[in-house]
Amino acid sequence: MKGIILAGGSGTRLHPITKAVSKQLLPIYDKPLVYYPLSVLMLAGIREVLVISTPRDVPAYRELLGDGSSLGMRLEYAEQAEPRGLAEAFAIGRAFLAGGPCALVLGDNMFHGQDLTRVLSRARGRVEREGGAVVFGYPVKDPRAFGVVEFDEGRRVVGIEEKPERPKSSYAVPGLYFYDGGACDVAAEVEPSERGELEITSVNNAYLREGRLSVELMGRGMAWLDTGTPEGMLKAAEYVEAVQSRQGYYIACIEEIAYRRGFIGAGRLLDLGRALGKTDYGRYLISVAREGERE
Repeated sequence: MKGIILAGGSGTRLHPITKAVSKQLLPIYDKPLVYYPLSVLMLAGIREVLVISTPRDVPAYRELLGDGSSLGMRLEYAEQAEPRGLAEAFAIGRAFLAGGPCALVLGDNMFHGQDLTRVLSRARGRVEREGGAVVFGYPVKDPRAFGVVEFDEGRRVVGIEEKPERPKSSYAVPGLYFYDGGACDVAAEVEPSERGELEITSVNNAYLREGRLSVELMGRGMAWLDTGTPEGMLKAAEYVEAVQSRQGYYIACIEEIAYRRGFIGAGRLLDLGRALGKTDYGRYLISVAREGERE
């Protein structure tokens, strides 16, 4: 399975701080925002990832992440000239996906939780075994700003409505989706919405009409953090700082995840830590590597 990170858009809700830099390159506490969705794909065991951004910002992502070889991965980059909707990611990434299954994650979405790796592995396994698509449902106080899952009395999914005025449930669909190899063909049939965009909800509803959409509900042990506003970014940074300082491990540390998932060895992790100099982040990588060498 391959992954796509959609990190385009103009980030107008964050102006003026995003007038000169991509939103997903802004810091969330001690690391760039894009590290968080990348870490989600890595936790799902995905080693080949396409990063889609604007023509202006692609070079910055390439400079930050490189070709992925230092992490035991393969990273590629593609441009989205204008924000035409999330489903356009499949047209842009068609050659990269080459008809295989994929996970699509939005570049400004942050997930954290003790069971996150298990939830991701289950979703990936289901798509690879059975085909179809898997999306997630996360309980929110006000779901009107999101795609919302509608259930019947038996808790079976009967619809997903984009930004409804009167939501039929409290479960929003976060920006993380798993699809089989037919996603590009399904997306190619999507018509622009009233907003003039190719909506990812249209792709999901197409799978639903065919009886091939599953929804995994995220419970209380999971955190889905909004970074679309300055307040959201501040709260996300405070969350990361609190977890890291109190529990002693780093959230979305892509180098550590690469090591723990077996993409790289302890020696490579040690080199990555030393390359960061006398930073807390570098010292953390060194401590994880040395702990692994002792085991």
